[in-house]
Amino acid sequence: MSKGLKTALIVVGVLVLIAFMTFSWFRSGYDNVIAMDENIKGRWAQVENQLKRRYDLIPNLVETVKGYASHEKELFENIANARTKYFQANSVKGKVQAANQLEGLLSRLLVLREAYPQLKANQSFLKLQDSLEGTENRIAVERKRYNDAVQMLNTYIRTFFGRFFASIAGVSSAEYYEVPEAEQAVPQVKFK
Repeated sequence: MSKGLKTALIVVGVLVLIAFMTFSWFRSGYDNVIAMDENIKGRWAQVENQLKRRYDLIPNLVETVKGYASHEKELFENIANARTKYFQANSVKGKVQAANQLEGLLSRLLVLREAYPQLKANQSFLKLQDSLEGTENRIAVERKRYNDAVQMLNTYIRTFFGRFFASIAGVSSAEYYEVPEAEQAVPQVKFK
């Protein structure tokens, strides 16, 4: 084998190796951003599962409380409206806003038990309250997992190469599930 042919084979071998490494790096980065995006979608689906569970419990809880607190009609109407808004929302942001509105209303609903001693002793109410509290805990866990996945994707997208791969894959940054400051205050229940 001549020296020129040997050199040409080495050059071709090096170029093939560089091309393979570049392809592997590109595929890995692309697959990584796709996996993060799918993880966020999966985490959001889990948040929605728990929110759905909450919304399924609410009518039973409201009906139980209605018997004791019939003058709280406005609260019950607001809960029903917030529930409807959630199911009508067609974006993550809209669903988060509706869910946050409902959280404040549910807090007010649960505070009513202090004003109605017989409600505190009602077994149906206590079971529903326990179920709702368990669901709220599940929502908090799933919301944290969702926000962790959002943080991972958003951090990756802010890196130089992450931005490159995200733009190629058509993946954009995701929104955190945040509770607005106005709804972080402890609800106040006032009787007329």
